[in-house]
Amino acid sequence: MTFESRDGTGAFLEARLGAGRETAVLAALLSDFSLVSAGSGTVADRLSGVVAWSDSRQHRRLERRAAAFGIPFLVLGPGVLRAPPGWGQPPPVLSATAHMMTGPSSSADIFDPNRLLATRNWQRPELLARATQTRRDIVSRRLAGPWWNASTESGLPAGDGRLALIVAGEGAGLGADRAPSPALLRAMLAAAMVDHRPYDIVLLAPNLDRGVGFLAGFLRDAALRGCTVLTRPVDPWRTIERADCVYTAGGETGFLALLAGAKVRCFADCSYAGWGVTTDEPGVRRKPFLRTVDELFAATCLVATRCLDPYRTKPASFEEVVEIFDEWRKIEAANRRITACLGMSFWKRRQVAHFLRSGGGPPAFRRTSRAAIAMAHARSGGAVAVWASRAPAGLAKAAERHAVPLIRVEDGFVRSVGLGSDFMPPASLVLDGRGMHFDPSVRSDLEQLLLDTEFDTALVERARALSTRLVAAGVTKYNLGKRMPPLDWPDGKRRVLVPGQVEDDLSVRLGGEGVRGNLDLLARVRAANPDAFILYKPHPDVEAGHRNGKIPDDNARKFADLVIREVSTAALLGEIDELHTLTSLAGFEALLRRRRVVVYGRPFYAGWGLTADLAGIDRGRRLMLEELVAGALILYPRYLDPGTRLPCGPEIIIDRLEVPALWRPGPLVAARRLQGGLAQRWNWLSGKLAGGFFPGRNHFRTPQT
Repeated sequence: MTFESRDGTGAFLEARLGAGRETAVLAALLSDFSLVSAGSGTVADRLSGVVAWSDSRQHRRLERRAAAFGIPFLVLGPGVLRAPPGWGQPPPVLSATAHMMTGPSSSADIFDPNRLLATRNWQRPELLARATQTRRDIVSRRLAGPWWNASTESGLPAGDGRLALIVAGEGAGLGADRAPSPALLRAMLAAAMVDHRPYDIVLLAPNLDRGVGFLAGFLRDAALRGCTVLTRPVDPWRTIERADCVYTAGGETGFLALLAGAKVRCFADCSYAGWGVTTDEPGVRRKPFLRTVDELFAATCLVATRCLDPYRTKPASFEEVVEIFDEWRKIEAANRRITACLGMSFWKRRQVAHFLRSGGGPPAFRRTSRAAIAMAHARSGGAVAVWASRAPAGLAKAAERHAVPLIRVEDGFVRSVGLGSDFMPPASLVLDGRGMHFDPSVRSDLEQLLLDTEFDTALVERARALSTRLVAAGVTKYNLGKRMPPLDWPDGKRRVLVPGQVEDDLSVRLGGEGVRGNLDLLARVRAANPDAFILYKPHPDVEAGHRNGKIPDDNARKFADLVIREVSTAALLGEIDELHTLTSLAGFEALLRRRRVVVYGRPFYAGWGLTADLAGIDRGRRLMLEELVAGALILYPRYLDPGTRLPCGPEIIIDRLEVPALWRPGPLVAARRLQGGLAQRWNWLSGKLAGGFFPGRNHFRTPQT
């Protein structure tokens, strides 16, 4: 492909691309250039360069083509922000920059930190101020680099003494497209031995062929002299924070150390050497003028690096990707400790594996408590994740006895389009190490989070915007049902909705406060509201024939004026005045729509001063609605983008709910729905034979006169 600058001054880059997504990614990264076909008649003298991905098989051929035309050749590869391997199909591109550039100067120079730093027309004051803040941010949060490959054990010498780090080799980028030569390695080790004791010297040698030859002998000799040799990938930040000096021939670790304020001694030319901020050996070329660390960072990461929104495949700022990256790192760190999964239905396992993946490998699925605990116990700090509603009896005590952390898992509050009982995989999960949000006998992670979090202005504003979007889009947990046609509401009566629940659901069993099922709840609502117009909406899992809680319509209409089915809960919430519930999530969804909510049980959203709580709950703190939303929908759950299979925020899920193709049921879902339909027919037939009820095919019931 050929890229033409948007100002019309000439063509830019030619590249051979594969799949359509690859084309879209490159076009987004080079968004300030036009994409035209390589066979469109663009002549060679209009080309400004040829580009190849760093892992392209056509690398050499494209380089020869650029040389024949006398134009630059650019090797584009990952920047300092990159996703863990195995996340997403294909792996997402978060950032890209020039790993190498040859040929004459052109408009492509903006992608090469070396060429950019050699000019003076780009370092605006606002850019440098942004660089200072962003550099400090990624250092304080220990972001960037190959953190995902790190073991939980760093392999560094014991204690907290200062160390000399010799970067013996790492991946391409920032001048490290190959391992240091034998002469450079000897020079670095000799220099470190002069300034430090051997047992304070650490050689970082990942990603290198260590089997035979000079390198194997060099590393063996260094180890015999008392140095620590790390031949597996490590988190660079763990080593940098203890570095007294970093000895390098170029590469990412030296660059990150420079950003962190460590002393960096360079033994070969690279993008950050020669500008006066590193200690350079005599063979390293001096650059034409001095640069500050912030100028190096601005050129390398904010100008030469292009960043991408991995969910929408569109340009993003470095700071926006930092926020995504930070969330991914937190998820990765939490997932590493999960060794085994228990109680996961077969149809959930693929989805759960994506939620819980990490650089430490996927968790194993086990069928018994004994097997899961044994596996977790065998690894230091290993934990067991269990589906909360399917936890085997005695699991908690057994885990405590073996000092194995137990993490309970359940569906999140914005789940999917479709029912879990229909085998539709969830787009959100909640993981709780204390208990579960529906168990009032324990203080769950959610409750603790809501008690402790200082909700800053940015988070409150994000929660407010999220609430607005949820309501405007009509989003609920399952996003089922049809729009509601106009109802003939009686004048002068309060409109009260009572959502049905699954009667053996854990939230009902544990937080029901003595209410004995849906009919009992309806009776209590009617007793407390004799003059209200009451609607009853059966739970969709019950209606689908999968769960307990069915009430014959004749019985329901003894207390409800209307029984309503197959209508979006969101549509109903817009029509009512109040919602009365036991523990249903519909109560939380009603709060989002500023409806009065009367609670008969102990759901997570009660007790914060936002609901009328008949059980007299007092959490010890009053929250604004936006704070409750921030905790329950932003901070507590995990979300997985059904399009990219990447961890994401709730805003992405709302976007995806508008794409029906992402929620198309597969054969398993169709079979499950058929099973539910047969169960419904059997229930109806049983009722007919017994002289009982027939719910009918009409979705709406008129009030009984």
